[in-house]
Amino acid sequence: MEMINIKINGMPLSVPAGSTILEAARYAGINIPTLCFLKDINEIGACRMCVVEVKRARSLVAACVYPVSEGMEIFTNTKRVQDSRRTTLELILSKHKRKCLSCLRSENCELQKLCLELGVEDEGRFDGANPSCEKDESTAYLVRDNDKCILCKRCVAACHNQYVSVIGANNRGFDSVIGCAYEKKLADVSCVGCGQCIVSCPTGALTERDQTNDVFDVINDPEKIVIVQTAPSIRAALGECFDMPIGTNVKGKMVAALKRLGFDKVFDTDFGADLTIMEEANELIARIKNGGKLPMITSCSPGWVKFCEHYYPELLPHLSSCKSPQQMTGAIIKSYYAEKEGIDPKKIVVVSVMPCTAKKFECAREEFANEEGITDVDIVITTRELARMIKRAQINFKDLPDEEFDPALGLSTGAGVIFGATGGVMEAALRTAADVLTGESQENIEYHEVRGTKGIKEASYNLGGADIKVAVASGLSNAAKLLEMIKNGEADYQFIEIMCCPGGCVNGGGQPIQPANVRNFNDIKAMRAKAIYEEDRNLPLRKSHESPIIKELYSTYLGEPGGHRAHELLHTTYVERKKY
Repeated sequence: MEMINIKINGMPLSVPAGSTILEAARYAGINIPTLCFLKDINEIGACRMCVVEVKRARSLVAACVYPVSEGMEIFTNTKRVQDSRRTTLELILSKHKRKCLSCLRSENCELQKLCLELGVEDEGRFDGANPSCEKDESTAYLVRDNDKCILCKRCVAACHNQYVSVIGANNRGFDSVIGCAYEKKLADVSCVGCGQCIVSCPTGALTERDQTNDVFDVINDPEKIVIVQTAPSIRAALGECFDMPIGTNVKGKMVAALKRLGFDKVFDTDFGADLTIMEEANELIARIKNGGKLPMITSCSPGWVKFCEHYYPELLPHLSSCKSPQQMTGAIIKSYYAEKEGIDPKKIVVVSVMPCTAKKFECAREEFANEEGITDVDIVITTRELARMIKRAQINFKDLPDEEFDPALGLSTGAGVIFGATGGVMEAALRTAADVLTGESQENIEYHEVRGTKGIKEASYNLGGADIKVAVASGLSNAAKLLEMIKNGEADYQFIEIMCCPGGCVNGGGQPIQPANVRNFNDIKAMRAKAIYEEDRNLPLRKSHESPIIKELYSTYLGEPGGHRAHELLHTTYVERKKY
C-alpha cells in the first residue's frame, strides 16, 4: 500500500494514498464532525460541518471528500473552523423544531450532540420565519416530520441505494423539503418500508411508527394473553441501546427483560425460522423434481416481497409460497399452541420484536388473517422500541441475569439463528436439503461461500447427485441485478435468497441507530452477524429438521411438510402492486 506523509494539527502522520482528510484524521485519533456524509452512500460534502483548514488553500475545505496529498498540512480545530461549524449549526437550528425532550432520537441525535459539543445555544441569532410542515403519518411503519429535517439528503441517498428512490428534494431555497414526487404521501408511492432512511437520518425527522403504548396497553389488559416473539438478529443488536459493544449477544438478558415487562410467554422466532426451512426446503425439492418454477426465491423479507410486488410482479411465481418466520410463529401460536393449552385464540395477542420496519406492514397484510379475522401477528415493534420499553419500565438491562425462552416454542437450532444474516436462510435450507437429498446426515454443514456481507454471492453444490446452483443478494439494488438476469433468461440458479437490507436483518431499518462516525469506520453488519454465527456454532442442534419441537409439531399436528394443514397455516400468496 502506497503511503504519503502529511501533518494534522502539526503532528506528522503517514496515511494511505487516496485517503480523504476525514479518513486521515481518524488515523490521528481525531473525529471530524459530519452531518451529511455516509461512506459509500452519501458523499456529497454539502452540510459543511466537516470543514477544515488546509495550508495554502484559500477557503475551508470539506474533509469528507477532499483527498490528502504529499506534504499537506491540515488544521481541524482553528478558530476559523470552529466559528464556521457553529454558524452552520445555528443556521440549521433556525429552521429546526426544537422538541428534544419528546423526540424519539433525544440523546441519540447527531445534531443535538454537535450543538452540545460546540456550545451552540438553543436560541440563535438567525431565528426568524419558520414555516411548519405537515407530518406524513400515512404508512403503518414510518413517520416523517420535516420540521426536524436538516436537508442532509442521507435518506435520499439511502433510498436511491436501495433502488427504490421514492423520495428526493422538492422546491428550492428556503422552501426546500424532502418528500415524494408531486407531494404524495409515502403510502401512495412504491416505498417498500425497509427503514434504511430511518437508520441513515441524523435527527428525528424519520422514525418508525412507535407502538410501545399499544404493547403496554395489552400487557395491562387482564383479558389478554400477551405472547412475545423475538427475531434472531435482535439478540445481536439490542445491547447497543444500553451502551454495550456492537455485536454483543444479549439473548439471555433480552429474555429476562421481556419477562419483567410482563409478557405472559416469551418465544423465539428462531423456532419459526426452523419451521420455514422445513417448508421451504420441501418446496424447493418439489420444484426441482416436478419441474416447478425455478429459480425459487426466498420470501422471508417483507421489504423484498413488497419490492417484487411493485417493481417485478411478473416474477412473483418465483417466490416461495412460505410465510416469513414471524408469521409462521404467530400462526402456530394461535393454532397449535392455543389448542394445546386450551386458550381461545381471540384472547391471544402476539407481539413481535423485529429488526425491520417492513414487518409492521407485513403483519397487517390481509393474507395473514383467517376467515374469522384472527391475524397471525397483532403488533410489531422494532429493536429500538423494545429498548424504549425496557428503559421506560426502569429495568436495569445490563445487570439482568441470563434467562431462557419459554420451552413450548422457545427451542430452536443454529439454522434458525443464522436467518438474521445475509446468506443465513440459504445456508439453513442447504443443511436440511443436503440431508434429505443424500438420505444421510451430513457432517460438513457450514456453507461459507454464501456467508459474508458482499452484495451478491454465488455457489454451486452437489447434493445427492443433484447439482444445485444458488445465489444470495442483500440490498434491493443487488436484488434488481439478479431479477434482471432472470427476466433476460441469464440466470441458471435453482435457489436464490434475497434480503431487503444490505447485510440482512442484522442491518435492518428497525435496529439500533449508530452515528455516522461509527458507521463510516466500522462494518456494523459484519460485527452483528459474527454474534449470530458464534451462537450457531455453540448450539447442540444446528439443523432445522433435528429440532424436537419441529418433529413433534409435524407428527402430532401438521402432518408432512407441504401437506394440506401445513399449507393452510404456513403458506401465502402475493399481489401485484402499482409502481408509482
